[in-house]
Amino acid sequence: MGIRLNFIVEGQTEEAFVKQILSPYLAGFEVWVQVRCVLTSRSRNIKYRGGIGSYEKARNDINAWIKEDRNSDVRFTTMFDVYGLPTNFPGYKDAKQKSDSYERVTVLEDALGEDISDWRLIPYFQLHEFEALLLSDPQKLDSQFDNSTGIRQLVDMVACFDSPELINDGNNTAPSKRIIGEVPEYEKMKVSAAPIIVDKIGLPTLRLKCKHFGEWLCRLETLNKG
Repeated sequence: MGIRLNFIVEGQTEEAFVKQILSPYLAGFEVWVQVRCVLTSRSRNIKYRGGIGSYEKARNDINAWIKEDRNSDVRFTTMFDVYGLPTNFPGYKDAKQKSDSYERVTVLEDALGEDISDWRLIPYFQLHEFEALLLSDPQKLDSQFDNSTGIRQLVDMVACFDSPELINDGNNTAPSKRIIGEVPEYEKMKVSAAPIIVDKIGLPTLRLKCKHFGEWLCRLETLNKG
């Protein structure tokens, strides 16, 4: 029968990535995916999703979905960026004291898991932003953008880091800011372009270049093995 896996993600780019890339891939492991963005507001009968203004909104949405489905054959996971994370997230202050990015993200994930307190939740935070995945092989941006000079600059920049996950969370130096700085067209096209670029890069490269992402993906692949 397999395992059902519900993703609660930060925005439309992550939602498109899960639907177009992770969902068909995980189906091969009998892990059946549903995904939705965090509910940010509600007006009459209209729900607005995308973006995390505060931890309360994320927490409420995670808990609401968990309460809707109490079955043991379902798991829940998150995909939130460390960059721009609201400061009232559990573990935020402790995480900021860590100089090592991987220790920092572990603190955040452990704190979220403790606060939600449901064994079916697999907390995941993207270091430091979704666009780190694109920087696993920035040359593949040429599949969507005709900007050889900007792409070459990104290739040279990424070479200065041990991993694209370590490209930091500064206001002007986060992965998305670096991509937009060199390829401005990306800003308005990211929801449609990002999954295509990731597909060109391929999951094997992503998990090789981004070890934290790779560890998460490995855990999702094995959900049906008990």
